[in-house]
Parts: sequence; structure tokens; C-alpha cells
Amino acid sequence: MSTSEQDNRLFCFGYGYSCDYLGYELQKAGEWRVAGTTRDSEKKAMLKKRGIKAFIFNYEKPLDDPRSFLSGITHLLISTPPGDKGDPVFLMHAQDILSIPTLRWVGYLSSTSVYGDRGGDWVTEATTLQPDTKRGSRRAKAEEQWLSLYRSQNLPLHIFRLAGIYGPGRSALDSVRAGLARRIDKPGHTFSRVHVEDIVQVLTASMKNPSPGSVYNVSDDYASASHEVVSHACALLGRDPPPLVPFEEADMAPMARSFYADNKRVVNDKIKLELGVGLKYPDYITGIQACLDAEQHASVDDMSEA
Repeated sequence: MSTSEQDNRLFCFGYGYSCDYLGYELQKAGEWRVAGTTRDSEKKAMLKKRGIKAFIFNYEKPLDDPRSFLSGITHLLISTPPGDKGDPVFLMHAQDILSIPTLRWVGYLSSTSVYGDRGGDWVTEATTLQPDTKRGSRRAKAEEQWLSLYRSQNLPLHIFRLAGIYGPGRSALDSVRAGLARRIDKPGHTFSRVHVEDIVQVLTASMKNPSPGSVYNVSDDYASASHEVVSHACALLGRDPPPLVPFEEADMAPMARSFYADNKRVVNDKIKLELGVGLKYPDYITGIQACLDAEQHASVDDMSEA
């Protein structure tokens, strides 16, 4: 049986926001079966209603009989948050994954936090990793764990270093509406971000053109200050923006403050040149507008069904 005739089967460890968008697109395209793990029993039931077989994985103990439900998997996406010892899937199920004879593609969703603070300079996939936060150090450790299997066992691994993820239900529009949006002013500081639909574009392009061992930066074209994004979301919603607060005076939780520790701009040329990806949303202006349009479209659909 040729590759094109084989049944495509995706399994996602950590069936979260990005995986959910990917699974939806693959199912819509047809000829794909999708399954994955979640830590939530209610989400497991919800996924089942949508035709996605789900398994509870709490990251503290191995799954029961994993080889049975990994049998026949052709594509594997790992989206589990790593701990101090690295990625829980690697620690508990690396050998199970290596035993899958049908596996053609493996993706690991990492983060641009592995680069650490660069004082606003540009980073490429060839930039030396120097994480300076716990979040970045954990991601770098997990990357190295999976890369070790590519080097020693020819695991068909691809690493995707994601910038800040946003999309419908997870954008500045939502934080503004919830009254949680803040405008923090740290002169010269920028964030890179990426719309979830462009993440899906990159992942599907890689699945169609595998290049084991490859690492890809996944971000849009425009790194910007976070307060710019909040101001734009407020303008779209017709609301006054919250006051601009100097970073030194801002009362933030340690996790929130840690996001301001890294300052860099992410070069995304590789996804365009090697994977042929044309970004749907090259900046936050087009991306947040798309989020608003998606909400309005959903509202019309809900009214028509009522």
C-alpha cells in the first residue's frame, strides 16, 4: 500500500488549544482519524462526541496499555507541558513510541522561550539556546530529550518553537472583555505571537513534507509591545484602553512578570522557504480582526439555529 493510500491517524499527547484546531482541520479534510489525551474527564466526553477518541493522562503515571491504542498511528504530536525532569511523554512512553512501525511523522510543540533574553535582537533556528526562565529551561530540556531519539533511533521528529499563541476565545479581545487586560510599558520590549490557524498551517505543511530533525520558529512577521495589542483590541470593541503602567510600578504575579524577562524578535523565514507557508495573519492587526470576525460569525450561526 502506498503512503497516499494509507489510513492517516494522528495521536496528540496533550489535546489542547492548538491540537484541537489541527484535529478539526484534519477531520474536515477527510481520511484522518484523530485521538489524543486530556487530563479532564469532561473534555474527554466532549471530544468523544466530536469523533475523537480520548484517554486520560495526568502526567504522573504512565497510560495503561499504550501500545494498543498507539498501534497504527502514522502521525504523533506532543503538546504536553514539561516539568523539571523534562517532557512527561518522553519519560513514560518513549519506548512505546519507538515501537510504532507505522509512524511517519512526530511533532513536538516547544516555545521561543528556549532562546532566552536577547535584548530585542533577532533569533533564528540556528541561534544558540540560552533560556533564562524556568519555562524556557524546561522546554530546552524536553527538546533535547526528543532530539536524542532522532539522533540515536531515527525518530522522525520535528520541533516547532511557538511564539505567543492566540486565536478565537484566546486573544486580547477576551482579556479586555473580562476586565483582565493591562497595558504595561517596558520601553523597547516586544513580544512575538502567532495565530492558531497559522500554527495549523505549519504543522500540516510539515506533515506533507517531512524533514526529520528539523526545527522551525513559528511566529508572525511583527513583534510588538503588548500594550499596542491591548489598545487595538479596545479600539475594535469600542472601549477605553486601561491606563499605561510603567513596568517597574506594575503589580504582577511572578509568572506574568517572567514573560517580560525575555526580549527578542523571531525570524520565521524557514517556515516560508522550506514549508511554503504563507501566513494568514502576518500581524496582530489582521489576526485580532479575524478573531472578532469569527465571533460575529458564530453569533449569527447561533441565532440561525435558535
